Amino acid sequence: MIQLPARYDHVGSFLRPAYLLEAREQKARGAITPEQLRKVEDKAITEIVQFQQDVGLKSITDGEFRRTYFHIDFLDQLGGVKTDIPVTIKKPDGTEELAPPVLRVIDKVRHVKNIQLADFQYLKSQVAAGRTPKVTIPSPTMLHFRGGRAGISREAYPELEPAFYDDVAQAYGEELQSLADAGCTYVQMDDTNLAYLCDEKMREAARQRGDDPNELPHRYAAFVNKVVARKPKGMLLAMHLCRGNFKSTHAAAGNYEPVAEALLKEMDLDAYFLEYDDDRSGDFKPLRYLPKGKTVVLGLVTTKFGEMESKDDLKRRIDEAARYAPMEQLALSPQCGFSSTVHGNNIAVQAQRDKLRLVVETAQEVWGS
Repeated sequence: MIQLPARYDHVGSFLRPAYLLEAREQKARGAITPEQLRKVEDKAITEIVQFQQDVGLKSITDGEFRRTYFHIDFLDQLGGVKTDIPVTIKKPDGTEELAPPVLRVIDKVRHVKNIQLADFQYLKSQVAAGRTPKVTIPSPTMLHFRGGRAGISREAYPELEPAFYDDVAQAYGEELQSLADAGCTYVQMDDTNLAYLCDEKMREAARQRGDDPNELPHRYAAFVNKVVARKPKGMLLAMHLCRGNFKSTHAAAGNYEPVAEALLKEMDLDAYFLEYDDDRSGDFKPLRYLPKGKTVVLGLVTTKFGEMESKDDLKRRIDEAARYAPMEQLALSPQCGFSSTVHGNNIAVQAQRDKLRLVVETAQEVWGS
């Protein structure tokens, strides 16, 4: 297993600066070209890279500044995947909101182009020596869980096993190889589905789609391992479990117990970012499944609201977690990104800095590095 760059880390996304949001709107109206927008993105990414380095982080992302959604913008560029156009829905209280786009598999899944390569190359060019540029991509399970069998073409895949899972894993493997060839050594996959399978409402929804929520975590572990088997040598592959992070809201709650064994014991990953910022995450007992050589990054600092945690409370909770997993296999981070979608969380820009500094300083005091 490959070790993280430091005992402190972060999930990856940051609040977009106002000038970047304005440029995206101009591009949507046709007022500027894609090339002009990319130059604005470049400027914003240069600034957010410097921000991360200034607060002392060792792993550096591009803030996901080129994306609207953490998953759609990547998965939609795979061959065989189609995004349905978002529609406006009316909520029970009479207000309207834009429903998130829905992904469907309409043909054989394949890697038709290098999706993150150019973005990584720019990120790498901005990162200082001694820091590690990190690429964040959605978990491959995102292509299955939301729609289940009904969201995957029966013409392309009369049976899901093994063809669908093999094709997706092959596409991911080719993407990871393109990144490795450019010098990428750290990739984080973002996964909502295993966290959703900790929530009884979400488990019932899976049953209604024809899936067994007790079997799915083990199937997803085998699915992820197909990707890991294609991972380039020397690349750290981590997974972040997210319970939802749209405008400071969450979609799921529940202890990790229903998925812990499949997640920690069966998946051949190097590290896991687990959300533990409030009571809906449950206790640390599921960490007992963590094998030697792997790291769990405890997401004890919330990114949803600006209220600051205390170092003493964080240290107490780290000690609690260490009752179930060795201290040397633990690390610290915020619970999620600050802006998993372009809309951003209900938190001030200064709070991003304060919370990340808190993570770095607390981890240095606990682990000494």
